[in-house]
Amino acid sequence: MALIKSISGIRGTIGGKPGDGLSPIDVVTFAAAYGAWLKSTNPTSNQIVIGRDARISGSMVSSLVSNTLIGLGWNVLDIGLSTTPTVELAVPWTKSAGGIIITASHNPAQWNALKLLNSEGEFISDEDGKALLRLAENLDFNFVEVTELGKVTEDASFLQQHIDHVLGLRWVDQKAIQAKNFKVLVDAVNSTGGIVVPQLLNALGVQHVDVIFGEPNGHFGHNPEPLPENLTAMIAEMKTGKYDLGIVVDPDVDRLCFISEDGTPFGEEYTLVAIADYILAKEKGNTVSNLSSTRALADVTNLHGGTYFAAAVGEVNVVTKMKAERAIIGGEGNGGVIFPESHYGRDALVGIGLFLTHLACKNKSVSALRAEYPAYIMSKNKIELSADLNVDLILATVAEQFKDERVNTIDGVKIDFADRWVHLRKSNTEPIIRIYSEAPTEAEANGLAQQIMQVIETIAGK
Repeated sequence: MALIKSISGIRGTIGGKPGDGLSPIDVVTFAAAYGAWLKSTNPTSNQIVIGRDARISGSMVSSLVSNTLIGLGWNVLDIGLSTTPTVELAVPWTKSAGGIIITASHNPAQWNALKLLNSEGEFISDEDGKALLRLAENLDFNFVEVTELGKVTEDASFLQQHIDHVLGLRWVDQKAIQAKNFKVLVDAVNSTGGIVVPQLLNALGVQHVDVIFGEPNGHFGHNPEPLPENLTAMIAEMKTGKYDLGIVVDPDVDRLCFISEDGTPFGEEYTLVAIADYILAKEKGNTVSNLSSTRALADVTNLHGGTYFAAAVGEVNVVTKMKAERAIIGGEGNGGVIFPESHYGRDALVGIGLFLTHLACKNKSVSALRAEYPAYIMSKNKIELSADLNVDLILATVAEQFKDERVNTIDGVKIDFADRWVHLRKSNTEPIIRIYSEAPTEAEANGLAQQIMQVIETIAGK
């Protein structure tokens, strides 16, 4: 069993003793702490939006959250089966005080989580998250008397409102998409994407849409993280040549990946690259991604005359940097696209609308489009260390050894070389260093990772 309490929310495996897994007691405690914290911000609204993905425990967790909040005196707007970006949009649309998304994102079916939003529909800040955790730890909240209980309102219209929102974006061209008569295969991993992605595609003018793992029952047909090794059924079906494009989302539909017409993965890192290429061709501006994302985004940004900025890993950090640098497009290399003209959150539906428009206007196959972008291969590794070692000191020593290169220490240590980079991040829960490297070839990326691992082992005295 696992329970992880962090500034971004609470996540864990369902079952077990309180504190060991995500038990009903833990759900209630954290939901109550969120409700108490939100009241302390003196909101003008007395309403909180909640929505969930389709995982098996979703209904149970949603009921616990909803009833805890009304026990604190909050009114709850329950939008039901939804997506993370739909809830993010619903909060400001309804002028609510905040929102909770009940989803464990790409984690397996036994996991669930509470993602916490502020009144802007954005993830709460580091400072606010720490304050909330203190409230939860100390059980520092009070429930209201019976005459002050809140109420629950259910409204299942927000998925359609989200679709309408995508159709209304100025850089989404429905007519261009319709004219191409795309044939699309969708892998919705048995969650909410099975409802909303086909509806969006039909609204965009895609008449031929097939879906695998489409029933939103939470019994995920494969590991829900949209990585090539988990998409064997999708890739095999694309190799039949019946489709122009494969679209893959995760259970809460904030990550977006594509499969080319020949069954070749487009690469989750390149989802953002392609969409940024399209947006930057329309208007000059800056971009942001996290330090562990592909250099291809910086290359494309420079080509269009913009400036690329790197942020610490984590959506909150990326959004903060995007606002500071007035970036017009950004996100994370895991298929997360943030388009501020829509909202400051990763949104697969927005990404689908923009990508299909880009593909239609390019009048090329998906594989030909991918070939236009700089070719980089990423390698992801980790090195385990003994618990008594000072990981921070090891990272500082690595940074010093490579001081003649471009070194960034805002989130671990990232070392930029001429045509490759390596990023070292320590785990907050165990004595390991995660090592991300990128180079023009797989062998070079792996070789760079091995080089850095040897340096770390020497420093650690292994």
